[in-house]
Amino acid sequence: MKEFEVYSSLKVPKNSKIVMRLDGRSFHSLARDLKLEKPYDENFYRVISQVCRDLFEEFSPIFIYTFSDEISLLFDRVPFDGRIEKLNSVIAGFTSSSFVMHYGVDFKKPLSFDSRIIPISDEDILDYFKWRQDESWRNCVNSHGISYLKSKYSNNEANDRIKGMGISDVHELLFQNGINLNDVETYKKRGIGIYRQNKKIVGFNKKENKNQVSYRSSIYIDWEIPKFSEEFFRQINVIE
Repeated sequence: MKEFEVYSSLKVPKNSKIVMRLDGRSFHSLARDLKLEKPYDENFYRVISQVCRDLFEEFSPIFIYTFSDEISLLFDRVPFDGRIEKLNSVIAGFTSSSFVMHYGVDFKKPLSFDSRIIPISDEDILDYFKWRQDESWRNCVNSHGISYLKSKYSNNEANDRIKGMGISDVHELLFQNGINLNDVETYKKRGIGIYRQNKKIVGFNKKENKNQVSYRSSIYIDWEIPKFSEEFFRQINVIE
């Protein structure tokens, strides 16, 4: 009966890099059920960062980027021999389980993440992550904007007011009312990056009777990530 399985042999192009993007399903309802603080809930971001660490340790991507309930994983060595069914099912399921485990509360109903696979060339890596970081900024502006409007108007009126406003309009509204987004924490504006970083270790070599420097690779969660650039991705060995 195995021959009846749909797409069981479908694989990503061999020797290619891929991005796998995960999105929380119906997380607007989840945010309401969990009574998350608006515009940003710090505990939620702590949980998401731990989920990303779990993903990094389990599946060995070379870079993870996250904001809101979205997670993008960049792979140069694709797990499961590139089998798309396995990638989409296992990694999305793992992400959901990790989130529940780290949140540590009784959820009203099961939660899940959906996933999609994007084959990507080295030349497009920067463009992809800049695109997602731009979305993080838009999300930051709109989140602060709707939060401010709801402090002044009913939910319906606040939603109606922000619908016709562009990003620059919302930014100006906030500034005119004493909210300077330049002062907002970096991760809220630019998201969070997870990658390997060489950590300097100084030890004493008894045989040679002197200090000795070595480097150990470890997973680093970057809450102060810069605006994405070619230089940044070269520094963390994502592109050559």
